[in-house]
Amino acid sequence: KNSVLKQILDNAVVAEGVTDVFALCGLDKPNIGLLSDEFLDDVRRMPYRNLAVELLEKLLKDNIKARTGNNVVQEKKYADRLQETLRRYNNRGIETAQVIEELIAMAKQFQAEMEREAALGLNPDEIAFYDALANNESAVRELGDEILKQIAVEITEKLRASATVDWQVRESVRARLRILVRRTLQRYKYPPDDAPEAVELVLKQAEVLSNAWSV
Repeated sequence: KNSVLKQILDNAVVAEGVTDVFALCGLDKPNIGLLSDEFLDDVRRMPYRNLAVELLEKLLKDNIKARTGNNVVQEKKYADRLQETLRRYNNRGIETAQVIEELIAMAKQFQAEMEREAALGLNPDEIAFYDALANNESAVRELGDEILKQIAVEITEKLRASATVDWQVRESVRARLRILVRRTLQRYKYPPDDAPEAVELVLKQAEVLSNAWSV
């Protein structure tokens, strides 16, 4: 990859704002937050393929950070996927044209997933716990969206009410919260084989959110 080009892009972002990076590429200013189909098609047609990769990489990283920064499951899912795609590209495991198509497909899937989650009718904290609970197929299959949403809402309320500034480092508090989550899952008949992993993922998610809750 062209390190000089990357430096130009980074300097342009710092000095002039993100939209000027697109001006450098001869593109209209897109709706960056939406990763629109129109913009992605513009990128696909860019004559400077390495620049297209740089733009997609930056846009995806920025969107993943901005829109999933407090969501453990979604942040890891897309950050890991992006990192692996770029690793194969940097190691010449895939050609530039192919990585552009993979990044565009990732951007479209990311956007579709954000739209689906917005339609759940949950707030961002509840969505984060919903994703933690729905992180295994058997739970989704056996309980369905509506029950998982109910559990997510209840767990959000209970954990927020129990949040303290230092609960992350106090094992006695963590143990109490672990019991609280486990009993809630049992009451809703969450698949028992998947429950231990779900409990730990829910607690990990709560740890990320707890600083905001304790303010």
